[in-house]
Amino acid sequence: MELSTLDYSFIIVFFSTVLAIGIIVSKKSGKNTSEFFLSGRTMPWWLLGLSMVATTFSTDTPNLVTDIVRTNGVSGNWVWWAFLITGLLTVFVYAKLWRKSNVNTDLEFYELRYGGAAASFLRKFRAIYLGVIFNVITMSAVTLAAIKIGGIMLGLEPWQTVVSAGLITVIFSALGGFKGVVYTDFLLFFVAMSGAIGAAYYLVNMPEVGGIAALMANENVTDKLSILPDFSNTQALITLFIIPLAVQWWSSWYPGAEPGGGGYIAQRMLAAKNENHAIGATFFFNIMHYALRPWPWILVALASLVVYPDIASIQEAFPTIADDKLGHDLAYSAMLTKLPSGLLGLVLASLIAAYMSTISTQLNWGSSYIVYDFYKQQINPDASEKRLVAVGRISTVVLMIFSAALALLLQNALQLFEVLLVFGAGTGLIFILRWFWWRINAWSEITAMFASGIISLVLKLTPFGAFLFAPESGVFPDWSEYIFVVVVTTAIWMAATFLTQPESKEVLRSFYMKIQPGGPGWAKVVREAENDKQRIITTDEKWSVPAGITAMLLGCVLIYTIMFATGYWIYGKVVPAGILTVTAIVAGFLLTKVWNKMKGTIL
Repeated sequence: MELSTLDYSFIIVFFSTVLAIGIIVSKKSGKNTSEFFLSGRTMPWWLLGLSMVATTFSTDTPNLVTDIVRTNGVSGNWVWWAFLITGLLTVFVYAKLWRKSNVNTDLEFYELRYGGAAASFLRKFRAIYLGVIFNVITMSAVTLAAIKIGGIMLGLEPWQTVVSAGLITVIFSALGGFKGVVYTDFLLFFVAMSGAIGAAYYLVNMPEVGGIAALMANENVTDKLSILPDFSNTQALITLFIIPLAVQWWSSWYPGAEPGGGGYIAQRMLAAKNENHAIGATFFFNIMHYALRPWPWILVALASLVVYPDIASIQEAFPTIADDKLGHDLAYSAMLTKLPSGLLGLVLASLIAAYMSTISTQLNWGSSYIVYDFYKQQINPDASEKRLVAVGRISTVVLMIFSAALALLLQNALQLFEVLLVFGAGTGLIFILRWFWWRINAWSEITAMFASGIISLVLKLTPFGAFLFAPESGVFPDWSEYIFVVVVTTAIWMAATFLTQPESKEVLRSFYMKIQPGGPGWAKVVREAENDKQRIITTDEKWSVPAGITAMLLGCVLIYTIMFATGYWIYGKVVPAGILTVTAIVAGFLLTKVWNKMKGTIL
């Protein structure tokens, strides 16, 4: 495949614009750490919302969705669609709490909520655990997708893709800081969406596929179209639908979908102008992320089943691709090679945009952990702002190098998604409860973190795991591994919670006075403070969590019905599409009324 002058023009203009933004904002971003990591906490909701959407629009996402659709059909996407529940819980319950905390990173929260040596250890350890290890793994998955795209579409060797894709990204990330990331995300969002929609429209209508009607009728596609899993297939129903909706959304820590908020989502909430802007940003992100954005990728994935019905057909079409990089996720890149000049350049620019937006966010977020939560805490507490910004820029480069090296060793995006999902299983409930239950302590989190990680490694790397959960063993069905980790990890951290001492009265009262979480989970702390003649309730506003949960449920109805309706309009199923559209309008109206009542208590 050869790129035309027009294609190269799109890519050159795009790269030049991104670098220019990084250079222009570099002086202000380097002024201090607040500017470098949070842009001075002055960001509006719409810019932060677009940044969240662009960040989660990474090069591995269309590959992952393609892999899921080709393997398990459209309904297989419930494995990540279920995270909408925790996303909206963050919107209507936790966003205002994060913004009220006024911390620099979500890890700084640990020494606000907990006390003593355990809290200090937890903050510093998770700075490395999340900011380096998990972060590098996540970025390597994104870079792996870039390697596959580069190999299929441009014939590049893996190392060539890693060097060329990573170099410009790390330069503008190190120079521009968070402000550069957010400003470029604004551009990247529109480039990425234009490319995804343009590619889907062209590829569905090319002669080999024959248009949307022919695609829907194709024998390779008809059994993949259902948005809900086959309810007669018990294993598929449990694996693809029940577990994600009933267990996964609250029980697992996963980057970008942390129960209770966290990671780079928390970073954007902390950078917002105020609590309402934090809520507006996260709600806008969830609408775009779940309801609208997946469909262009799904359509390309379905069309790929017509052109490349199996992995062997992909291998035959691209014989130079190494065997260890072959997989269903390659089908997305393979389809893009059929785009015409001009559109091809736009789509390549959109994929580069997707890569850069995700990597730049991960780099800035991970670097903020290293600077605030490890270097300043452990190595140089008296470091100047200039020194801290320098450390941030150096750590940005180092993280990029580590992730690029790991990407060269990986094979499949879906494998990595599943590993990360299991690795965080059983920890999510803590991140939800720690705001509203006084008894959660630092040892709860430390125990959960180590238990989940150790159990996951034992199951993945030892014969014991293969004996229990391999499909051919027959001891447990293959979906039980995740449930096993959740149950055991939860039991361990709950036991640790009650076997260790609670946080001191001073720590608990200080946290309550700052955050005002309210609710029955803090009644004991409030009552004891009143007995000691200390007033820790500083506001008379009504506890907002019940209204927040109502808004969350209405938001789920709104976004899921928009998602379903969009799919059925595409499929040409007018009656269910119309019913779902009306349902979405009603849910939106009710949500607006609840939101208006809540907003008065947040301002």
